[in-house]
Amino acid sequence: MNAITPMKPWKTPFLRLVFFLLGAIKPLQNDLKRLSFIHFARWVIVGKHQFPHLTEKQPREELRYDYLLFFSNFNGTWNQYIDAFSAVLSKGLNLIWRWSERYPGARPITGFKRYISLVQFDTDYYYNVYPQAATNDVKAALRVQDALDEFARTSQSLTPAEFEKAWLDFLVRIQPDLGSTGVAPVGT
Repeated sequence: MNAITPMKPWKTPFLRLVFFLLGAIKPLQNDLKRLSFIHFARWVIVGKHQFPHLTEKQPREELRYDYLLFFSNFNGTWNQYIDAFSAVLSKGLNLIWRWSERYPGARPITGFKRYISLVQFDTDYYYNVYPQAATNDVKAALRVQDALDEFARTSQSLTPAEFEKAWLDFLVRIQPDLGSTGVAPVGT
């Protein structure tokens, strides 16, 4: 998802301070990190005088606003993503987007969804290295691989009876991370 929202230039320093604090105080990022279906989320401020001027023939733009750009990659449907954002991160979203023009707040969800649909731009191209696996699937596979590597290192000198017990313990330990990948269900 890509969203671009205008901000009055006098508001930009306040948002830069918010971003500084979010970067400096790592626990403030915990809720976003816990939303494991999000691969990537980034906000960028572009000042009204920071837009590229590629040649002298290109006229300079006289913009009234600075702009807040938001980029994100996620698993699931758009509705699932916006619902989770609103439910889990409403305070953080309000702290960031409140500086944008006509931002209605993350709650109630109807106004937030309407706002996002008005300011977002479709992604024309997206690369996914594991198209049939969600972020949680990849994390689970890495945990299984680490556990298997550990089992291989520690089980080489076991007796058959010890190996059987260690194997069963290994299977029980990794069971929550075993599953199947595939096309995500389509929500309506």
